[in-house]
Amino acid sequence: MKVGMLTAPFGREPLENAVKFAAEAGFDTLEIATGPGSQHCDLTTGDASKAKEVSDLVGGAGLEISGLACYTNVFAEGPSLNDGIVSAIKGAVDSAAAIGLEVVCCLAGVPTSGTPKETMIKEWAPKAWLPIADHAQSKGVKIAFENWFATLLQSTQEFIWFFEACDHPALGLNYDPSHLVHQGCDLHEPVELFADRIFHTHAKDTDVNERVLRRIGNQNRGWWRYCIPGYGMIDWGQYVATLRENGVDNVLSIEHEDRALGREEGFLRGLAYLRQFA
Repeated sequence: MKVGMLTAPFGREPLENAVKFAAEAGFDTLEIATGPGSQHCDLTTGDASKAKEVSDLVGGAGLEISGLACYTNVFAEGPSLNDGIVSAIKGAVDSAAAIGLEVVCCLAGVPTSGTPKETMIKEWAPKAWLPIADHAQSKGVKIAFENWFATLLQSTQEFIWFFEACDHPALGLNYDPSHLVHQGCDLHEPVELFADRIFHTHAKDTDVNERVLRRIGNQNRGWWRYCIPGYGMIDWGQYVATLRENGVDNVLSIEHEDRALGREEGFLRGLAYLRQFA
């Protein structure tokens, strides 16, 4: 299993800065943040020559690309789709295919006020994602959804609904265990249920302040926060063992959202910790 990093914290800088840092730090891979009009790295137009430039830059530094990260919302108002975002995701798929990359990381969709998640998953999601999945499959690319709790993929129950409604071999997970911790969910069960759909993983932890939780209750905010692996509640040795036991052996891509640590410091500490297991 390789250890990588999501370049989003370098998103306001040229991609070269993230590549230089990652290479010098000793990372294996980069999950490259991309989006329409991004000054960091826009690979959503499907421009093969631009994709090759990025691939050469990363490869020249001794790194690999684990995935392109296009974290956007496909839904507009109501059940309608944001056509620009759909085009951007397909463009990212085309860019990935141009350089032989297998994974594009996305979000399954953001809930719309007044509409139950179950309705969106079972009725809206197939109309949005099955055509994109067909396009991705034709290019030899897979879509990996991060299970951010604020999207349609909130808990194991939503995972089950989603992959029953969108049962396509090109659709799977960029599995992030941190999102399940503060919900009180079992972070191992989804690995066991959907191992064949885990195309990529995020390495992020969750710290729970028990004293604050007992004072304000779990319906309020401020009792948990995301942190670098090794500084929170997750037993990473046990979690990585679960991945391996279920045949998942791709990448632990550090998503740095730890406000207690600086950008470089957080990545370096996360890398050093995860090297115990990968």
